[in-house]
Parts: sequence; structure tokens; C-alpha cells
Amino acid sequence: MKQIVFEDSRAVAEAFAEFLSKEIEKAATFHMALSGGSTPKLLFAYLAKEYADKIDWKKVHLYWGDERCVAPTDDESNYKMTNDLLLQHIDIPFENIHRVLGKRNPEEEAIRYGKEIEWNLPIENTMPVFDLIILGMGGDGHTASIFPHEMKFVVSDKTCVVATHPTSGQKRISLTGEVINQAKQVHFLVTGGSKSKVVKEIATKTGDYENYPAAHIEGATWWLDELAAK
Repeated sequence: MKQIVFEDSRAVAEAFAEFLSKEIEKAATFHMALSGGSTPKLLFAYLAKEYADKIDWKKVHLYWGDERCVAPTDDESNYKMTNDLLLQHIDIPFENIHRVLGKRNPEEEAIRYGKEIEWNLPIENTMPVFDLIILGMGGDGHTASIFPHEMKFVVSDKTCVVATHPTSGQKRISLTGEVINQAKQVHFLVTGGSKSKVVKEIATKTGDYENYPAAHIEGATWWLDELAAK
């Protein structure tokens, strides 16, 4: 488990933005899956402010690692958050934005979105290969929308699945663990003291770590603030 620790969540976002800009610069085309959450909010706002003209967004294709089955105008939508903070402020072609159509039937949309990803990305070992995936982690150890009660999605042979939030019952479209593990790079952005116990158990392979979906993502780099790493 590779860890990079920064003073606070803002420092995490700023450092990752610099790293990301360099990775995009090296690529001819860059396929990236985004995450929701508080730290990505800081990241997207910082990218819009400092990297709108520094990154060649025309060669970047954006996807979502998971999305709630809601309208794109709903405040719970990961797409809406990204659109408000980043997409409206950068010069990226419309066809480079590959969003989940959350208002459609979840089962049908999981299939459609999986096919869209498979059509656009190279395939290796029967799985599409992202250049980079950004992930967060919940206090229960979930990542994307793979929750502890649905560990089967860690090893599913599908590209996308319909996940169910354990308390609200809300349906979500999520990449599977197999797709995430196939990516060239995976980066967790995890901040806040509420995550520190789970981070420690995953890092040391102790406690309940085997039941945390995030623990089954291999070769990832974890960008942490001091509270999450304590």
C-alpha cells in the first residue's frame, strides 16, 4: 500500500492536480474515471481555477467510477458536481464526457454504460483498461459503489453493475473491482479522521480489512491527509 501524506485535504487536492496534469501531458489520449466526494470537490475546483488552460482537455475522456441513479440536475449526482465545479470551466469536447444516464432503468443502464466503456477503451484480459481511476473510500471501507454487503462486485466479470446503498436502498451504477484492478493507475483520495481506522486496518492487514472492498483494490496509491493517516 503506497501512501503519500499531506497536511490537509486541500493539500491533497492540489498535489494530485499537479500530478494528474503531468500524467495527461505524457499521453496521446487519456481515459480517466472520476469519483464523487468531498476531496474530489476540492480537486475539481482547483483544476478549474489553475489548470483550465494548462491541460489539453481535448485529449481527455472522462467517465465516472460510480453514479447514483438520479437525474443529472439532482444535487446527489456525481456528474452534476463535476459539471458545476469543472466541466463548465474547461474546454473539453462534449463527446469526451461519458456520463451515466441515471434516469434510465438501472439494469439497462449498467449494460449500456459498460458497453460504452468497452467501445472506447482498449481491452486486456477481457476487461477495459482505464489510464487512471480516482477513488474515494467510505467509513465502511466501500469504494466506488461497491459496499461490504455486495463483495461479489469486487470479482464480477462485468464492467458495470447495479449496486444498492445499504441503508437508503438507493440504486447506483458502479464499476466492478475487476475493471478497477485492470486500470493502469488507481489513486485513492482519502481524507478525514473518520477514515483513519479503516486506512490502518487495510495498510496493516488487520481487523476486518478483508471485508472492506477498498482493501481488494491492488497496486493503488493512497493520497491521505494527516487525519486519515494518523
